[in-house]
Amino acid sequence: MTNRLFLAFSVLVTGWVTLFVAGPSLATAAGRPNVVWISCEDISAHLGCFGDPHAITPRLDQLAEESIRYTNAFTTAGVCAPCRSGIITGMYQTTLGTHHMRGQTRLPSFVRPFPQLLRQAGYYCSNNSKQDYQFKTPPGVWDESSGKAHWRRRPRKDQPFFAVFNFTGCHESGIASEAKYRKVTGQLTKRQRQDPQALTTFPPYYPETPAAREDWKRNYELITAMDAWAGGLIDQLKEDGLYDNTIIFYWSDHGVGLPRAKRWLYDSGVHVPLMVRIPAEYRGKLTPTPGRAIDRLVSSIDFGPTVLSLAGIKTPQVMQGRPFLGESAGEPRRFVFGARDRMDERYDIIRMARDKRYKYIRNYEPLKTYYQYMNTPEKGATMRDLRRLHDAGKLPPIANRYFARNKPVEELYDTRNDPHELNNLADDPAHRDALIRLREAHLKWVTRTRDLGLIAEPLLVAREKTIGHRYGVLRQEDGDDLSVRVARMAVAASAGESALKDLLQALDDPDAAVRYWGAVGLGNIGGPARSASTRLTAALDDESAVVRVAAARALLRSGDRAAVQPALKALTDVLDRGEQWERLHAAIVLDEADEQARPVLAQMKAALKPRSELYAKGKYTVRVINRALNQLESTNRTAP
Repeated sequence: MTNRLFLAFSVLVTGWVTLFVAGPSLATAAGRPNVVWISCEDISAHLGCFGDPHAITPRLDQLAEESIRYTNAFTTAGVCAPCRSGIITGMYQTTLGTHHMRGQTRLPSFVRPFPQLLRQAGYYCSNNSKQDYQFKTPPGVWDESSGKAHWRRRPRKDQPFFAVFNFTGCHESGIASEAKYRKVTGQLTKRQRQDPQALTTFPPYYPETPAAREDWKRNYELITAMDAWAGGLIDQLKEDGLYDNTIIFYWSDHGVGLPRAKRWLYDSGVHVPLMVRIPAEYRGKLTPTPGRAIDRLVSSIDFGPTVLSLAGIKTPQVMQGRPFLGESAGEPRRFVFGARDRMDERYDIIRMARDKRYKYIRNYEPLKTYYQYMNTPEKGATMRDLRRLHDAGKLPPIANRYFARNKPVEELYDTRNDPHELNNLADDPAHRDALIRLREAHLKWVTRTRDLGLIAEPLLVAREKTIGHRYGVLRQEDGDDLSVRVARMAVAASAGESALKDLLQALDDPDAAVRYWGAVGLGNIGGPARSASTRLTAALDDESAVVRVAAARALLRSGDRAAVQPALKALTDVLDRGEQWERLHAAIVLDEADEQARPVLAQMKAALKPRSELYAKGKYTVRVINRALNQLESTNRTAP
């Protein structure tokens, strides 16, 4: 990709916006609608009202008859915490720096969770009870956030309210854990149970095993339990005489909690059910008719701005979400976007752009397999069967493809004709126009939103300490140019030998964020980049630990035997003395190095000695090193 193309796509958000909303008195607020969010976790649109033939969801199906159903609603991540940070702020997690699962960042003072604005307008705001925003909730967001939070606890019954309720029973742990599954579904009748063999919606990328079928069945039964819970909340509104002046949103945070769904950017991971019921009193002239299905594209970052719009509150300029209902509703989106970054102990930078028909995926780390070993999903029965059958050579081709050593750089799917997204059309001339359109939309989004996922996590952490928040990392005096340079090198890193010259030049860049991608790209080229060994060896002394780690990886992949020892030493030095996320980067490279890492087996074991810093702040590093050691020791035991 040329510099000019990136510059053309670099539409910058400049200036710092200070938000101010004048809060009316309760007397004027009393005419505003109440709003209830009924949210749940880890489910796709497996509901009767969304056309699923097996779903047993009578309460939500009834709600759908009175609601607007959005058939093209998507979350910005396939995992809870990053997308929840976006839902509560109306901003992309990659803009805020909340994109890595189980990270923690700080918000700038002018980025405010939207319930603060509702409270300023006179609303009572309650959250029952999950937050999980990946930042410390600022003061004044909630009147109450707890397991007891409820609109019934507001001090004045004439005060409008915004109340959030979240069902955790259908979380992936409800599928994986026998005890939780039984507890959540304990009240289901015999007629509400499912026959796992009769479920025709079972995805083709799962193994046809009893355990995997059981997992799919449990997903449906957990959803039925959730349906009853949601119906109970609706009953409470009716009991309190509030049903006819309360707007109800129903949504899920991301897709089903199973492999190749949760954590992924396929529709199985990011396409979610969304319904909005608006009582007649609050329907404007442009409000869609209840009971209809609408194919308008909606992003999860639009939820908050839409609540503000329905309450008559202007959306702050800093928010990236767009209201799709109410006074401030604008033009429909042409595209929705999503991001995958670190999932617990593993990095895999992937970006998504989608219109109503086509899905584009960019794999910024194509040398990583789809199914990297991660502690949490590996606990599930479906994942265990996938690995077992793959190792035995018995996995069908569709399921086996996700064990390929590499991923394609680009993926393109026609979701209308290929809803499971199995047929990659990126190289199909007949779909070239769609590929170019969505590729460019993705590049514009990356530069316009200042995608912090393209900056290595250790660098973000260090710069946050100086600036005060990650949001500002690409908004400093040189932020425009740095954003373009980082994005260009991130793309070049997976372009192969044709980018060799640019990647070598990147090693001389004044910013470590660019040098990092230069080294990563040379490592991706592998053997043909052996001519760069001298430059990469010099980079082992870079001031940035993450650049040193990337250079060491490149040397290990280059085939230069003389470079193996200094590369391993650089990695173990970082593992021994680096900061938390620097250590994780080094551990991952050692894990990926396989047999090349055997000479430093002792140093890897030493890294696991009970040291407070490693164990208190480096549990993910411990997981990766343990995995690497297990693999090496297993290989050693089975060697002839």
